[in-house]
Amino acid sequence: MYIHEQPQWPAFTWKTEVIASLLASVRHKQGKLTGRMISLGFSLQEEAEFKTLTQDVLKTSEIEGELLNPDQVRSSIARKLGLDIGNSVPSDRHVDGVVDMLLDATRHYEQPLTPDRLFGWHAALFPTGRSGMYSITVGNWRTSLTGPMQVVSGAMGREVVHFEAPAAEKLPEQMQAFLTWFNQHLPLDPVLKAAIAHVWFVTIHPFDDGNGRIARALTDLLLARSDESTQRFYSMSSQIQKERKAYYQTLEQTQKGTLDITDWLKWFLSCLERALLTAEETLNTVLAKAQYWTFFSGKSINDRQKLMLNKLLDGFEGKLNTSKWAKLTKVSTDTALRDIQNLESQGILIKEEGGGRSTHYQLIDLRETR
Repeated sequence: MYIHEQPQWPAFTWKTEVIASLLASVRHKQGKLTGRMISLGFSLQEEAEFKTLTQDVLKTSEIEGELLNPDQVRSSIARKLGLDIGNSVPSDRHVDGVVDMLLDATRHYEQPLTPDRLFGWHAALFPTGRSGMYSITVGNWRTSLTGPMQVVSGAMGREVVHFEAPAAEKLPEQMQAFLTWFNQHLPLDPVLKAAIAHVWFVTIHPFDDGNGRIARALTDLLLARSDESTQRFYSMSSQIQKERKAYYQTLEQTQKGTLDITDWLKWFLSCLERALLTAEETLNTVLAKAQYWTFFSGKSINDRQKLMLNKLLDGFEGKLNTSKWAKLTKVSTDTALRDIQNLESQGILIKEEGGGRSTHYQLIDLRETR
């Protein structure tokens, strides 16, 4: 029996004494992170939020096995927030749709959740009306035409059914109950409400596809309410992606259990706590980047060099050499070498030891210059 088949559904229960200390720890870390962010200047807050939103969009799709183009995601977010990031690239409708959903959820967290708002998010996720090769019902609840909504895995003929959602004809009543609860001002901690909303929504599974991404957008909405801020400095989706296997296992166990969701709440709060700790690392990266640009301010740097220095500060993949520089900046290798040697002469880049057949370069460690 799935939890939505329980007679008391959706009257969730939990053991407060089991989660109380964990919830308090999460709330403490939220407050601490918010305090650190407030102490920063506007430009650093903007940089930290931009990094967080980019990761949120990329990772909520990656959880479902869909890899979005990072440059398109960054460009889409920057355009919609009015940020100048340089070298902006066009973004397709699908990328824009995921960004639109996330920004609507977090920028307008105080607005009520309605069927039309959810339908708008769903239509944004599937602008072509298709999920992969298959036509789906877009901007409306799923229908019974395609049979039961099941979560399955395994090869054809040996499928394993992990979960079966409520029948399509029950969706209007089920979603009305969910939306009424979601919009009520209850004496319930908003972080707990985010955890409950997540498991409740994915259990109903009201759409043909996109339920997980929309559930995580609802989580972001309620976490924004808990922070009382439209700015996002931590990404729950990024942490869920790191713990994807445990995420699905815990959801499955919860949906096959009783209406006591204590184990789900423990996992959700623990995952959120780890997301907050990761956000501290992101903040440290942003602060380090700001220190580098303060160091660069007294140097002579052209636009190509600015582009590549930003890539290095954002976590350049692999090792930097003249051929990579030339390819990314669209110049000849001779020009690339001159750019690099100029930065080397200014004490910004240094040659890596043991270069081998190709000379590699890295940023100077500012800690060694103090």
